[in-house]
Amino acid sequence: MFFPQFRARRIRGNEIFRRMVSETTLSVSDLVYPMFSAFGSGIKKEISSMPGIYQQSIEHIVAEAREAYNLGIPAVLLFGIPETKDAVGSDAYSETGIIQETIRAIKREVPGLAVITDVCMCEYTDHGHCGIIKDGDVDNDSTLELLAREALSHVRAGADMVAPSDMMDGRVAAIREVLDEHGFDKIPIMSYAVKYASGYYGPFREAAESTPQFGDRRSYQMDPANRLEALREAASDIEEGADIIMVKPGLPYLDILRDLRNECNLPLAVYNVSGEYSMVKAAAAQGWIDEERVVLETMIGFKRAGADIIITYHAKDVARWLKRG
Repeated sequence: MFFPQFRARRIRGNEIFRRMVSETTLSVSDLVYPMFSAFGSGIKKEISSMPGIYQQSIEHIVAEAREAYNLGIPAVLLFGIPETKDAVGSDAYSETGIIQETIRAIKREVPGLAVITDVCMCEYTDHGHCGIIKDGDVDNDSTLELLAREALSHVRAGADMVAPSDMMDGRVAAIREVLDEHGFDKIPIMSYAVKYASGYYGPFREAAESTPQFGDRRSYQMDPANRLEALREAASDIEEGADIIMVKPGLPYLDILRDLRNECNLPLAVYNVSGEYSMVKAAAAQGWIDEERVVLETMIGFKRAGADIIITYHAKDVARWLKRG
């Protein structure tokens, strides 16, 4: 059917009809809000490269978690900034570590909010890498044991879901085995299955104080040039027991998200990462873009590409905009 018999503007010209035929919907239930919990008290330090996002001590984390819950956001994703760091990331799996104590506080004060925890070593090691260093690189297999210990300690503290982000081979299976052995077979794993070695993580490194002290993470994170490898990584994590598969970053990898949606019937998450957030904030501060319009368009783009869950620092704003209608 072609013009003049077909006129697309007959529908587009009416706001009600546009809503009725919208092919993609965005809900506050799709959102996860990342938070950075810092050791100490009275801490609320704005991250210079991420306006509106803070390193916060537990009492402030709890207050913001309550705010997110009251906005209808169903879950938060926690990252920790410990008091001290060492070569083996001891605070990551300490029963009294910063994340473990944060989980307990949130679950005590905001029990209806789901708590997801990032499972990785980079925030806790003094070298900033995601595992145990041997011969100048992260040793895969010795790191698996510590990641499993970390995940178990999070779940014992009350985490509702764990999210391994380290990109070690076999980590989903190692975590699944340990959780099941200790009676936590009902706890889901959201795997950072497809995590690229990206330049978009820069602001996060400031937020989590996790910049590598030497080298980079290309020996364990994915090459941005690779597409088929993403399918292999996702298939491997699914085979090992992942319940949700994540793509990170988001905007530069929408093609990967769509590939996975076409191939995979598990729920898919996408991480709208720090660099993506910071670029929008910077452009909006200059008056170059309409922040609300651009952010909501980005969220719809993630959903249209196949995401079921969007992890985003914009979550609170998106929730407010959606509520306002």
